[in-house]
Amino acid sequence: MEPVATPLNDAPFTTGMENATPTLQLGFNLTQGEELSTMPQSPLQVQVVTILLALLICGVGIAGNIMVVLVVLRTKHMMTPTNCYLVSLAFADLIVLLAAGLPNISEVVASWVYGYAGCLCITYLQYLGINVSSCSITAFTIERYIAICHSIKAQFICTVSRAKKIIAFVWVFTSLYCIMWFFLVDTNETVFADGVVVKCGYRVSRNLYMPIYFLDFTLFYVIPLIVATVLYGLIARILFMSPLPANPSDRVGNDSIHQGRSSSTVKVSCKSNKGAMTSRKQVTKMLAVVVILFALLWMPYRTLVVVNSFMDPPYLNTWFLLFCRMCIYMNSAINPIIYNLMSQKFRAAFKKLCKCKKQHPEKVAKYNVPVYYSVMKDSSHESPDHDDTEQEDMGGYSVAAKKVNFTDKCKETGAMFSIT
Repeated sequence: MEPVATPLNDAPFTTGMENATPTLQLGFNLTQGEELSTMPQSPLQVQVVTILLALLICGVGIAGNIMVVLVVLRTKHMMTPTNCYLVSLAFADLIVLLAAGLPNISEVVASWVYGYAGCLCITYLQYLGINVSSCSITAFTIERYIAICHSIKAQFICTVSRAKKIIAFVWVFTSLYCIMWFFLVDTNETVFADGVVVKCGYRVSRNLYMPIYFLDFTLFYVIPLIVATVLYGLIARILFMSPLPANPSDRVGNDSIHQGRSSSTVKVSCKSNKGAMTSRKQVTKMLAVVVILFALLWMPYRTLVVVNSFMDPPYLNTWFLLFCRMCIYMNSAINPIIYNLMSQKFRAAFKKLCKCKKQHPEKVAKYNVPVYYSVMKDSSHESPDHDDTEQEDMGGYSVAAKKVNFTDKCKETGAMFSIT
C-alpha cells in the first residue's frame, strides 16, 4: 500500500487504496529481506510552484475574508440577511484556507508534522469549511429567490434574525455531520533507507469510503448546483424579463429614530424603484458569479475523484493534482475580490476600513446634534446593495437661530435631503 496524504492534498484521489490502518510499513512494499529505497521527493519545481501559489492565494484569501467579516459586523447598514450568509461563507472559506492551504505548504517539503491529533482536527476542519460554504451558498440563493420573486413575503421571511438562526442551524448540522471524519482518517508511517515518512490519510477501505464520498458529493455539490440553477433561472425570468411592481405602497418601510431633545431633524424621502431594480440586478449578478465560480473551481477535483473511483490505477499526474488543489484554494479566496468588483457598497466599505487604519483620531466636536430620521425606503432587507440610510452624528455646528437647507441627489435613487 502506498502512503497517502491529507484529504485535500492527495488522499481523495487515491480512492482505490487498500485498508489504511496505521502500521509501520516498508518503503514501496519491499520485504524486510530486501534493501530499503530512499524517501521519495517532490520535484524542486513542484515544491517552488506549490509554495508560491499557496502563499499567494491563501494570503489574499485570508486577508479578503477577514475584511468581509469586519465590514459587515462593524457597519450597521451592511447587516442584511444576504450579508449574514456572506459572513458565514467567509468564515467557512477562512477555515478551508487555514486547514487545507497552509498545511499543504509544509507537507510539500516534508512529511506530516502535525501528529495524530492534527490529522484528525485538520481533516475535520477541511470538510467542515467545505460543507458550510456549500450550505451558505444554497442559503443565500434561496434568500435571493424569496426576496425577488416573493417580495411581499420577503418582508417577513428575509430578516436578519431569521438569517442568523438559519446560519446557526447550518453550522450545527455540518459540525455534527463531519464528526464521522474523526473515525475515517489516521496517520501511518513508511520506513525508508534514509528516514521515516509520516502521512495523514484514510483508514477505511475503498468499499466503505466510496459511499461516504458520493453522499458528500451529492449533498454538498450536486444538490446545491441543481437548486441554484433552478432558482437563478426563476430569478432571471422575474428580474430581467418582467418588471417588478412599481407601487411604492407595496414595499414601503417607515423607520423613525428619536434621539435627544433637540428640534433638529433630518427627513429623507427616496423614490427608489428604478434604483432598487438596478441594485437587485447587480447583487443577483454578483451572487450568481459566486455560484458559477464555486461550480467551476470545484469541478476538476470532484471530476477526478469520480473518475479515479472507476480507474485502476488512478490518474495521479502531479501537475494536475496541483491544479485541482489550487482551484479549491482559489474558490475560497476569490469571493472578496468579486464583492469588491461588483458591489459598490462592499467596495466603499473596504476603502473605509482601510482608511480607518491610517487616519489619526480627530478632535472631539463641540456639539453633538441628535438626529431624527424619517425614512421612506424600498427595502426587503434583501441585499448588500439595497438602499439604506446610515446615521451619522453632526458635530461642531451651533443650531440656535440657524437654518441650513441643501439638496443632494443620490446617484441611483434621486434622494432629496433637507436639514432644518
